[in-house]
Amino acid sequence: MSTTEHAPPIVLEYHPGLPLSRGKTIMWLFLSTEIMFFAALIGVYIVIRFGAFTWPKPHDVHLSEPIGAFNTFVLICSSVTIVLAFEMAKANQSALAKIWLGLTLLLGGVFLGVKGYEYQAKFAHGIYPSASPRSQLYERADLKYAAAVRMRLTDIRADLEKLPERTEEQEKRLTTCNVLLNQFVRPLEKKAVMADTAAERQAALDSLAYGVFHTEPHHGGDEPSVEKTKLAAEEDRLKALIVSSSAEREAIGKQLATTEDAEAKGKLQAEYDTLGRAVDSEIPKMIELLPQLKNGLMSDDNENAHWLKLPLMIPSGNMWASTYFLLTGFHAIHVIVGLIAFALMLPMTFTAKNAGILENIGLYWHFVDLVWIFLFPLLYLF
Repeated sequence: MSTTEHAPPIVLEYHPGLPLSRGKTIMWLFLSTEIMFFAALIGVYIVIRFGAFTWPKPHDVHLSEPIGAFNTFVLICSSVTIVLAFEMAKANQSALAKIWLGLTLLLGGVFLGVKGYEYQAKFAHGIYPSASPRSQLYERADLKYAAAVRMRLTDIRADLEKLPERTEEQEKRLTTCNVLLNQFVRPLEKKAVMADTAAERQAALDSLAYGVFHTEPHHGGDEPSVEKTKLAAEEDRLKALIVSSSAEREAIGKQLATTEDAEAKGKLQAEYDTLGRAVDSEIPKMIELLPQLKNGLMSDDNENAHWLKLPLMIPSGNMWASTYFLLTGFHAIHVIVGLIAFALMLPMTFTAKNAGILENIGLYWHFVDLVWIFLFPLLYLF
């Protein structure tokens, strides 16, 4: 008879497939949906952007690459500070963890503040998607665009004329509106309407759009553009006109002194006054405005003319505005959600046991940072 010894019972130990807590697992599942969401948005933008025949350059739509780079640096620094907050929490240094968390909150606020400043530059120039009633964007230089420019100047002039008393600055603005209407907008609009060919019509409308706001680099290249050459020729013509008008006015003045017929004298006086207004006011003022028209009245070079808020002709401008505000708007919402989470966590006491909370929100914040790293070159550099 053999004796068998009973072996001790086998103790099984459970090893999870992934060493993840439930909170981290849920966060990764949430981030996977966010990755698909932003991948779709960015993918659609890339298709639209590189499939378009024309696309605004950053300076055309008042985007500043240095400001965008600064905001990228701020967001990257905030990713570093949230990691340091997590490390301090694991080391049971709650006070230091709160300091780094507060600094992350501050950097995120700086990012939103800079983004708000950039938005303000778009709003001030009427750069909204075309569905907005406040949009000043036109994608073609046509008669509708010319009429919009004329109506805007007419409205400004009417508002100034209603004032019972005008300051010196308001008088200057009224004169500017009159000069632009009489010497620039209406002549070109009339030339377009009366043109015999489509090419002549488009040339007049292009000249109008160029003077208001053009999309070529203001300081690029030594060779002057066709429109700048036209404006230079117009400057020479106006200077010659002043000389001839002054001589003609002087001759009419002599006739006025010797004419006794009342009807003839009235006609001469009207012609004399008309020439006087041209010589003394509008034509010299137009010559003063020509350098601004060469750069575009609404360009960044002419900050003193921004009060005009004239419509802008930017090819593909409406599509740019739609995609820009969609992408940056959704990203800004995600930044705000992260800042709310940081603010709610500030009163907490952090230890190694609850450091996972900081780790999870840190994962979300890194994702927000990563999305911006994709958006910055796409929106600002291409």
